[in-house]
Amino acid sequence: YLSASIFHEMAASWPVFVAGTFSTLSAAALLGWLLTRSRLLPGNTAIWGSSPGAATVMTLMAESYGADMRLVAFMQYLRVACCAVIAAVVARVAGMPSAPLVVAQTLSWQGALLALVIALAGSALGTRLRVPAGGLLVPMGIGMAARLGAHLPIEQPHLLLVAAYALVGWGIGMRFTPDVLAYAGRVFPRVLGSILALIAVCGGFALVLARLAHVDLLTAYLATSPGGADSVSIIASTTKVDMPFVIAMQVARFFCVLVTGPALARFLSRRSSGKGQRDVSQEIHGK
Repeated sequence: YLSASIFHEMAASWPVFVAGTFSTLSAAALLGWLLTRSRLLPGNTAIWGSSPGAATVMTLMAESYGADMRLVAFMQYLRVACCAVIAAVVARVAGMPSAPLVVAQTLSWQGALLALVIALAGSALGTRLRVPAGGLLVPMGIGMAARLGAHLPIEQPHLLLVAAYALVGWGIGMRFTPDVLAYAGRVFPRVLGSILALIAVCGGFALVLARLAHVDLLTAYLATSPGGADSVSIIASTTKVDMPFVIAMQVARFFCVLVTGPALARFLSRRSSGKGQRDVSQEIHGK
């Protein structure tokens, strides 16, 4: 669903996008590193869980790099929920919501079949090539090339999206055990505190961004919100904000997270002491 206009928006104001993206990534990385140093979570789980955006991608990639996928999912989706609720409240108070525009769509079965072929073939290719989270990232790359490069009409039927989300949810949720749930409950207060701290820091960045980019404060806040790009987009679409700016900033951070996530996790993991991580893993499994 990415359009070429998003990349034109980035190119036109690239210093602002670099500064906004880097500031959010730096704050999230610092909080993830501090959580790792506290030995609250095993290994590099806290670093992956603190990644600001691309929740599904980070959850799936984390397992390939030795993190606990279940706790990463717990952190990621807790952050997405917090960001969505807070952003919705802020938009309601400051954004003078307008009615969403409903556009009737005609489904192209050829486009839907093409999407399914790209998903299945790309997933098989990514798995065969042993790309970390290749089952997700390779189809994403092929889809972008087909949509933006070849201008192919890719369609995603609602039922296909529902089935895909269900499979991802089952694949992650069914890995949880009573021990993991109990451990997540024990670390919940500190994880929630780190998430709220990140949201507050990003709110401060929004004040600076509003001045630098000459946009209204709500636009800057939604652009720097460390929640999911999809939920922020939905909120932005029902308020009077600079929609292209918000989407472009969210997409820029999304790609930065994809590109830098693995290397950053390895770097911060090496900076953190490995002592005591085995004890945490044993505590999760009730040993």
